[in-house]
Amino acid sequence: MHDFARLLKESWTLVEEDRERLSGHFYARLFLLDPELRKLFPVEMTGQGDRILDAIVTATQVVDDPESFEEYLRSLGRDHRKYHVDAAHYETMGVALLDALRSTAGDGWNLEYDQAWRDAYAAITEKMLAGAAADENPPYWHAEVLTHERHGPDTAVLTVRALQHPLSWKAGQYVSVEVPRHLPRVWRTYSVANAPNDDNVLEFHVRTPVGAGWVSGALVRRTKPGDLIRVAAPMGSMTLDRDSTRDILCVAGGVGLAPVKALVEELTAWNRTRWVHVFYGARTADELYGLAGLEELVAAHPWLSVTPACSDDPDFDGEQGDISDVVTRYGPWTAHDCYVSGSAPMVRATLRALAEDDVPPPHIRYDTFGNL
Repeated sequence: MHDFARLLKESWTLVEEDRERLSGHFYARLFLLDPELRKLFPVEMTGQGDRILDAIVTATQVVDDPESFEEYLRSLGRDHRKYHVDAAHYETMGVALLDALRSTAGDGWNLEYDQAWRDAYAAITEKMLAGAAADENPPYWHAEVLTHERHGPDTAVLTVRALQHPLSWKAGQYVSVEVPRHLPRVWRTYSVANAPNDDNVLEFHVRTPVGAGWVSGALVRRTKPGDLIRVAAPMGSMTLDRDSTRDILCVAGGVGLAPVKALVEELTAWNRTRWVHVFYGARTADELYGLAGLEELVAAHPWLSVTPACSDDPDFDGEQGDISDVVTRYGPWTAHDCYVSGSAPMVRATLRALAEDDVPPPHIRYDTFGNL
C-alpha cells in the first residue's frame, strides 16, 4: 500500500502545475467518447473540472488511510447521485482521465504510474458506486425558500424547507445546492447553519462578491421566499465528538460562521460540562452579521463565550486583528477540540497557529471555501 500511495503522489507532481490543461483534455476526451454525457454538465464549464479533479486527487491522497478513503468515497458516491452518474459513465470517465494524465505528464509518465492510477480509479469507483447503491434517500431534495434576509450588498441568510422526504444531517456538515431556475446543473456547496430538526428546515449563510454571478450570486440577489431550489445529500466530517470530554474552541471567519453556529446550537441540547469558546472574525463590524444571534445564545448558556474581532475597523469596540492572531492571544488551546471554518487564507492561518500551539492534529476539524 505504501508503494501504491507513493506512485500516485509521485505521478501527480507531473501534472499538478498544469491542471487547466489536464482538465481541458479530460473533458474533450470525455465528450468525444460519449457526447450524451455533455447533457449532465452545465452550459458554462468553467470551474467544473477543478471540482472533479479535486475529488479524485483527494481520494488518491488518502488511499493509504483505508478508513478515510472508504468514508470519503462512499459519501462522494452518494453526493454524485445528483448528477445521474451510473457505472457506465464512471467507466468512460476513467478512460478519459488516464488519457488526460498521460498526455499532460508527457515523457515523465511510465507503466508503473499508469497501473497505479488504473487500480486507484477502480477502487474509487467501486466504493463510490457502493455508497450510492446503499443510500435509500433521493438523489436530491426539492426545497422551498421560506425566508431571505440580506446583510449588506453581498451577504444573505436564508432558510429552506426540504420537501417530500426527511433530510438528515449532522451539525457541521455541508450540502450541495442548485438553483435550477437561474443556473440549471450548476451545484455549489454550503454549510448548514442550524442543528438538525424535525421540521426539515435548513439555514444557509451565503456571501458573494459584488458583481459576481453563479450560484452564490443567484442565492443572494435573485432568490426570494417561495422559490424552489435543490439540495443534495449532506457531506463533511466537521462534526462534534460526543465522546470527548475536552472543552471546545470554534473559530469562524465571515460566513464560515454557518457550521460553527450549527455546532453551538447542537451543543445547547445536551452540553452541561464542556466550556465552548467561539471566536468570530470579519473585516468590519458591519460584516459581523451573526453576532447578535451568538450573543443571545451566550445569555442563555453560561458555558458559552463569544469573542468577536475585526481586522480592518479601528472604530470597532472589541478585538482588533486577524482572527487567527486573536485566537493565539487567548491560548493555549492544546487541551481543546478545535473547529475552524472560513476562507482558505483564514483557515490556513488558524491551522498554522494551532499547530504552533501544539494542538494534536486529531483534535482539529475544519471546513473551508476555496482550496487550502
